[in-house]
Amino acid sequence: MRKTMTGLLAGVGLMWACGTSALAQELTIFWAEWDPANYLQELVNEYEAQTGVKVTVETTPWADFQTKAFTEFNAKGSAYDMVVGDSQWIGAASEAGHYVDLTDFFNAHKLNEIMAPATVKYYAEYPSNSKKYWSIPAEGDAVGWSYRKDWFEDPKEMEAFKAKYGYDLAPPKTWAEMRDIAEFFHRPGEKRYGIAIYTDNSYDGLVMGVENAIFSYGGELGDYQSYKVDGIINSDKNVKALEMYRELYGFTPPGWAKSFFVENNQAITENLAAMSMNYFAFFPALVNEASNPNAKVTGFFANPAGPNGEQFAALGGQGISVISYSDNQEEAMKFLEWFIKDETQKRWAELGGYTASAKVLESPEFQNATPYNKAFYETMFKVKDFWATPEYAELLIQMNQRIYPFVTAGQGTAKEALNSLAADWKATFDKYGRNK
Repeated sequence: MRKTMTGLLAGVGLMWACGTSALAQELTIFWAEWDPANYLQELVNEYEAQTGVKVTVETTPWADFQTKAFTEFNAKGSAYDMVVGDSQWIGAASEAGHYVDLTDFFNAHKLNEIMAPATVKYYAEYPSNSKKYWSIPAEGDAVGWSYRKDWFEDPKEMEAFKAKYGYDLAPPKTWAEMRDIAEFFHRPGEKRYGIAIYTDNSYDGLVMGVENAIFSYGGELGDYQSYKVDGIINSDKNVKALEMYRELYGFTPPGWAKSFFVENNQAITENLAAMSMNYFAFFPALVNEASNPNAKVTGFFANPAGPNGEQFAALGGQGISVISYSDNQEEAMKFLEWFIKDETQKRWAELGGYTASAKVLESPEFQNATPYNKAFYETMFKVKDFWATPEYAELLIQMNQRIYPFVTAGQGTAKEALNSLAADWKATFDKYGRNK
């Protein structure tokens, strides 16, 4: 919180009396309002017990998170000492001077060796391949899948599926298998549907869903160093991926054209769909019998492979950064030293946070702790992310505008949508001088 003049004078008096530089006894971390923020508050309460430094995790609803954070940043305010910011913010926040450069800290603690490589690349480093770091990987997350084990394991369903498709009904290993399973369970007359996917185009829901397909089909969004997009975002691989996503949309429940994480969990809890896409961060609710009456028969799997065997997933999650306008940077760095310790990361995972520590992720203890942890472990070593450039918000809006009409209404073709998107993105990068 902002320091009052009385507080500042008291601090000066303490420094004078002690003859040493006083460290702040309170830190504020800003994050979005969701369960992981509650887990983080539990974790930092233990830090207070060990050090006497009080740490408060201040939250705001997701819809306001970005606006509130950047309003404070742009005002050069000191309300927050650290922020657990979205991975896409790193370009805008670092170039504008809002984040403290953590490169020396990163190297001194060998975080390239400690954290899962993909989390370093997408949560911490900017620009791409620059070896400049602005965040510590904090809340790992990605898109995975839940499914109804009881539907899949019903002997009659298994027999009927094999008779129709020629192979055993099981969690899909490829997108082609996922398409078959979605078709098989799609029974509108029984109010049972094949699949739930992200379609909401108000922020990154639809884009994250489509990225799941694009990356696993061997496609890319563009070249993150040269900013070349034509021939990449509209490649043949990406066209096929977008066509598959559109096909899967045909097997979703009715009224599924503006669906995101809430609706996709409801697809499982309300007996609507055989399979459902969602962030791993929302899976704890699906293993809780209080929030999911089907908890005992809900299973999980990692994003399947594409036609050529590539298997990637869209990255969610956030890194924790020190705000350059904070009066408490020294204390914040001490907190980060504690946060990255093996025992802290292990405790973070135990509380429900999604650690990015490779050592913890690889441990049998972690992988067996919940029904979805193994899929999470598999996923966090093969994730890719959206553009992290400062103009990412414009790029996101443009992608939504181009692919939404095709996915949800079949307007035009996948090739036309992606060709138009390539032109949009090229114009945006030209405007900002990114590709010169």
